[in-house]
Amino acid sequence: MATEKLYYQDPNLRSFTTQLRKIDQDEKGRLYAVLEKTAFYPTGGGQPHDTGTMNGIPVYDVEEVEGEIRHYLQEPLGLQDEYVGVIDWERRFDHMQQHAGQHILSAAFENQFGYPTVSFHLGKDTCTIDLHIPSLSDEEAEQAEKLANQMILENRPIETKWVTKEELTQYMLRKDLSVSENIRLVIIPDFDYNGCGGTHPESTGKVSSIKILHWEKQKKNMVRLYFVCGNRVLQQLHHKHQMIQSMTSILNAPQEQMKEATQRLVQQTKDLEKTVSELKTQLLEYEAQRFIEKAKQDNESTIKGIFFNRPITELQQLAKSMTLNRTDILVYLVNEVENKLQFVCARGQDLNVNMNQIAKCVLPLINGKGGGNDAFAQGGGVRTISGEELMEELNKQVTCFNKI
Repeated sequence: MATEKLYYQDPNLRSFTTQLRKIDQDEKGRLYAVLEKTAFYPTGGGQPHDTGTMNGIPVYDVEEVEGEIRHYLQEPLGLQDEYVGVIDWERRFDHMQQHAGQHILSAAFENQFGYPTVSFHLGKDTCTIDLHIPSLSDEEAEQAEKLANQMILENRPIETKWVTKEELTQYMLRKDLSVSENIRLVIIPDFDYNGCGGTHPESTGKVSSIKILHWEKQKKNMVRLYFVCGNRVLQQLHHKHQMIQSMTSILNAPQEQMKEATQRLVQQTKDLEKTVSELKTQLLEYEAQRFIEKAKQDNESTIKGIFFNRPITELQQLAKSMTLNRTDILVYLVNEVENKLQFVCARGQDLNVNMNQIAKCVLPLINGKGGGNDAFAQGGGVRTISGEELMEELNKQVTCFNKI
């Protein structure tokens, strides 16, 4: 015998009494109870499950499995003649607001623009619907939101009705049904007719309000729209107000001037980043010149350098700067970064040495990857040898290359 579903008879029911049908464990070892009747809504139709207590014991999950509604308990129930279930009403009412709000918003998009909703997700903080459209404009979102909130202000009734498959011809459903029996319709007269197994308030006014937050393009011809309803709108407003207030202190500007203050800060940051980049370039050119001067003093035609935790981009700039300033040198730079080794090798234009070939010779020694061209190459891999040993191998490769 199926459990009597009190949440369909009265979605506002906050507590109930019942008898225990059985206690068991699922395949994961989770303890659950099956009751003769229940007001606990099980996960389904895009709506999360209820939580609450059964004789004071927390009910943390509710599922409908193979026709029975399982109430998962944190500890066993004692044997008694009667059991009292108490619903976490704040959670339930939030779900009712979000679910009904989704019906209203989806119907608004459908009625105004013919944009169908293909999926719905009721999350902990926000909700989403996926609209089967290639893109959504600001104006369309604003119009749909306005119509949805107008339906809320009109406080229209939200009706539920069980119908047969044959009776469906009397209703203009917003989307096709996924079931052919035990069909339950949720109806907002003259606005929305939709098959749904979730819980809803008895009128649109109890949804309170709907606010679209943002949207993003998903796969082809799909837009995911984020929104909140009811008390979540106030929560979003509260959090955003706190954030704005904190930003006014950081930016030292009143709320109405935050945009201009932020733009100034962004521009200042860009200017500073440009200055830092120019100074870094000058420092690298100075460092390259020092390497060249030392090589000249030592009468060396190869410049070698071992570094620790340097950005590879800096080594690239160093090598290119040195070979541009002196066209008759080879440059080998090695970088040790934690458990990795990186290297850059380059040559001046007066030399006839293939740097890509040299890189290919040493990469197997560090299980590495890399490449380049005959004038410049780079690579990186595992630190299987020391930086000094890698430098020795790079230096040897001129002989290796000449033999090829």
